[in-house]
Formats: sequence, C-alpha cells, structure tokens
Amino acid sequence: MASDPDSGSRYGVLRHRNFRIYLAARLLSTLAVQMQSVAIGWQVYAMTGNVFDLGLIGLAQFAPFLLLILYAGHVADRYDRRKIITGCIIAQLACGLGLLAFTYLGLQVVWPIFAVLVLFGSARAFMMPASQAILINMVPTDSFGKAVALSSSTFHVAVIVGPVLGGLLYLAGPKTVYLIVAGLLVLSAVLMLMTRSTPQVTHKEPATWHSVMEGLRFVWSRPVVLGAISLDLFAVLFGGATALLPAIASDILHVGPTGLGLLRTAPAIGAAVTSIALTFRPITRRVGMWMFGGVALFGAGTVVLGLTGSIVVAMIALVLMGVGDMVSVYIRHLLVQFETPDAIRGRVSAVNAVFIGASNELGEFESGITAGWFGLVPAILIGGVATLAVTAAWSLGFPVLSKMDRFPHANKDAEKT
Repeated sequence: MASDPDSGSRYGVLRHRNFRIYLAARLLSTLAVQMQSVAIGWQVYAMTGNVFDLGLIGLAQFAPFLLLILYAGHVADRYDRRKIITGCIIAQLACGLGLLAFTYLGLQVVWPIFAVLVLFGSARAFMMPASQAILINMVPTDSFGKAVALSSSTFHVAVIVGPVLGGLLYLAGPKTVYLIVAGLLVLSAVLMLMTRSTPQVTHKEPATWHSVMEGLRFVWSRPVVLGAISLDLFAVLFGGATALLPAIASDILHVGPTGLGLLRTAPAIGAAVTSIALTFRPITRRVGMWMFGGVALFGAGTVVLGLTGSIVVAMIALVLMGVGDMVSVYIRHLLVQFETPDAIRGRVSAVNAVFIGASNELGEFESGITAGWFGLVPAILIGGVATLAVTAAWSLGFPVLSKMDRFPHANKDAEKT
C-alpha cells in the first residue's frame, strides 16, 4: 500500500479499519487459545497423572504443523488470506466444541483430546503464514513497523492474561473454560468476516514440489533474509532455558508454583512493554545493530539467569530476555516482509514459521538434554554463552545484515528523493 498522511501519528495505524478489526480478532483468538491450553494441560494431567502425556500435548500439535506448514504457505499465496484465517478460526472453534463435548460426556480416556489437538495443530499450520503475510496488506508501508509492534503487543498481552483467565475459570471446571473459549472464537471469526478483502498478489501455479519449495529457495538466495531467520533459529535453539524454569524455580530459587508463575510471566512482560514502546518509537536506523543487540541481550540475560540465586534478579534477567527477543523478532519480521514479493510472501512466511517452530521445540529438547548431561546451572550457562557466540559469528558471516542501516523500503524511498 502507498504512504498515508496519518502514518506519522502515534495512533495513525489504528485509523485503518481492517487493521483495527484484525487486531481485535487476533486478541480474542489468542486469548482463547491460551485459556484452552491451560485447561487441556490440567485436564489431561488430572486424568492420567503422567507427565509424559503433557509432552504428547505439544507433540500432537507440532507434528501436523511441521508436516503441513510449507504447503500452507503455498495456499496462503494462492487464495484469499482473510478467508484462510477465518476458516482456521472456525476449525479452532470446532476443536473447542469437541473438547467441550468430550468433557460433558465424562470420557476418561485422553486419545480423543490428542485427536482434537492434531486438528488444532493443522489449523495452526495454515493460519500462521496467512496471518504473517496479510498484515503488510492492511496498512500503508510507512505504518507497517507500528502495525507489527502493535500486533505483537496485542499478542503478548493475550499471552499474559490468557493463562491467568484460564486458570481462574478452571476453578469452575473445564466445561466453563471451553464454553468461554468457544464464545471468544465465534466473536473472532465474525470480526474476520467483517474485514474487507485486502489487495493481494496471488499466483495460480498448482501445488507442485517446485512451487511449495519456492519460499525456501527465496530465503536461501537472500543473505539478509537467510541471516535474520537463521540467527533466530540458532539463538533460540541454544537459549531455550525457559523450558527449565520449573527446575530453576524448585532447585535454584526454592520458590513454589506462585514463583514459577511469576517467572513464566516475566519474558512476556518484557516483550509486551517493548512492543508497546516500538509502537510509539519504531526502529528506523541502525537496524542491523539493533537486531544483533537484541539477540546479544537475550544471551546475556540467559547467562545472568544461570548465575543468580535470587528470584528478583532472575525475573529481571527474564524481562530483559523478553526485551531482547522482541527487538529481534520485530526487526526480523519487518525485514522478511519488506524483502519478500507479495506473490510468495505466504511461502516465505511458512519457511519462517518452520524455523521458529523447530527452534522452540528443539531448543526445549536441547536444554533438557544438556541439563541431564552437565547439570542445571551449566546447561543454562552453556545456552547463554552459545547464543552470544552465535551472535558474534552471524555478525561476521552476514555483514550485509549486521551493517544494515535502514529497512529495504526506506532505502528505496531515499533513493527516489
């Protein structure tokens, strides 16, 4: 979209009707998913008492996501992304109603829940690339940075509030949670239907292997995109210490469930505050320095987390990790979207989603394995130092990224003047 005279205003991005409605729909759907996640975890553990089943909850959602995500990127480039997102929300609604039905029937087996989660993971696979690719079509180019920051802050607010609401509502039973979740998803779907179709360059190429892999080829051919995505992949892979928070809370900080809840909330608070700040003061210069600085802050925070025995210092470290991660995510998202032609934006977003999903899941696995081999504190320190090492290596290996001053669209605008 072209420039907008309101884009310079702090709140100018909210003047765009489609973006306002999309933001509300995203808030409601994310709240619903977070609330549902808490209810499923409690319900499954109450039924089986087996921690292995808690791991299967994540696997049931991640496996179909990994299998379908690249094809989902192809779909996001071929069809109306607004309708794809709406369809995915409706699929999530069907999952919530299925969980509600199982609970009402009083079933004491968990396989139906896992079956529903497979469908939920499939819907998530199609929703992610469409959601990432549609945002740039909803606001003028000059407002895109603020739109990303505001969308991220909305997401993190829902991530903070959703589990709390889910836990409180679960006191009345899982049926109450699933009913509220269904209501929120209905409202979210209605809001998405209210948005107008956005300008989108679509392609008509059939779903061949060549077409599906186009996003991966594009990423590999663009050092800026490859560097940004792979930096996040390895930083999160080695810096997955948040997966060890239950052990950190119990064995190092000696705090109970309440303390663990505070620790889990701290990174989201840092990310939410940062995303709100970026809405008011978006990053426009020294883009590369800010991105590498954000990842370095994440690594340094991880090291501090491993060295401290104080919950206050640990929370400060986790907040700073959230700040660093949000800065890195913000810049990476803008770089990928600005560098990518609209006709393949869905497929490139799918590749980005694969990197994000793999780094999160494998990062938790890596942290657990390292802790088992070397101990809890060494595992955290190894992860933090490795993240700092990756930051240094990538700054040397991708100089076009580390030395980048402006986002690509800003450079093009400067050349015209």
